[in-house]
Amino acid sequence: MKIALVHDYLNQYGGAERVLECFMDMFPDSPVFTVISDLNKMPQRFKEADIRSSFIQNIPFSKNQYKKMLTLFPIAVEQMDLRGYDLVLSSSSAFAKGIITRADQIHVCYCHTPMRYIWDLYHQYMDEISNPVFRTVLPYMLHKIRIWDQMNAQRVDRFISNSHNVARRIQKYYNRESQVIHPPVSFSHLREASSSEDFFLIVSRLIPYKRIDLVIEAFNKLNRPLVIIGDGYDRNRLMKMAGPHIQMLGYQSDAVIQEYYAKCKAFILAGEEDFGITPLEAQAHGKPVIAFGKGGALETVVEGKTGLFFREQTIESLIEAITKLEMLIINSKQIHMHAMSFNEDRFKVEIRNFINTTIREKDFVHV
Repeated sequence: MKIALVHDYLNQYGGAERVLECFMDMFPDSPVFTVISDLNKMPQRFKEADIRSSFIQNIPFSKNQYKKMLTLFPIAVEQMDLRGYDLVLSSSSAFAKGIITRADQIHVCYCHTPMRYIWDLYHQYMDEISNPVFRTVLPYMLHKIRIWDQMNAQRVDRFISNSHNVARRIQKYYNRESQVIHPPVSFSHLREASSSEDFFLIVSRLIPYKRIDLVIEAFNKLNRPLVIIGDGYDRNRLMKMAGPHIQMLGYQSDAVIQEYYAKCKAFILAGEEDFGITPLEAQAHGKPVIAFGKGGALETVVEGKTGLFFREQTIESLIEAITKLEMLIINSKQIHMHAMSFNEDRFKVEIRNFINTTIREKDFVHV
């Protein structure tokens, strides 16, 4: 079978891109189609791959201003010519699932989430828009994209969701069933856990819905050390909030991140995640997680054994969880073994089995 991979955009490296890497491992001869790419921001693996970007790639300043070209994305995806492939495997949290395939082709979509800024986070997203002109025009743009998104979801033959949390959204917004296959967690760079130091750790993109501001406020009040690794457009605001006990290290390599996982006292996840790979990476190092008790964290953290939940996104609720952690008996080996059950080999087997089942239903050969 000829297989094509499709991904929203390749201009940052996160959990979705790690899923795509696994697909690239499984189907090494398959090209990767994407709306836009900035391979200088991607690991070497992607620079050596067969990446095929849309016409948006050729528009001046598109790498930095691509968000202003939102209304072009559906057109860009629909113009991707995939006629020469038997199976299309898309990795999507936005537009990639909107590709057009023939009736005799199979399209399997691994959905990280329906587009959050047009669905469940729409009003929060609009609250963050300060430009009055853009704020006036944007609702009309997003309304049209919302209609397109719901329609293009019907083009997918079979959906895979990355969590039960996302499966519920797929059912609600697209009225489609999906099979849950949790994302892969890579442990290839795993460092042996060292004795815990007194700092807590965040590894995250710095954007508002991650609620890193809440953690900063809590640690300012506690006067306890906090290390934040990651970058994003919310960085300047967060840096102004951070007190003397808080270090903001910006972007760091995998090697540095693993070192901080190994040394931290505990990991903190304050936002509602679709799934959330970083809490599992911390647990792989035997470190407990304090997480907001909604979304994907409910599927990766075992309360009282591998971490604790705080139930409200308030300073008081988070501080209460931090205090409780001091009394929790930490079994690092148990935490590590829990995380290892989410490994890459498990993911690849489940994906291949799902695809082969789908192919059998269509009377195609196995991959």
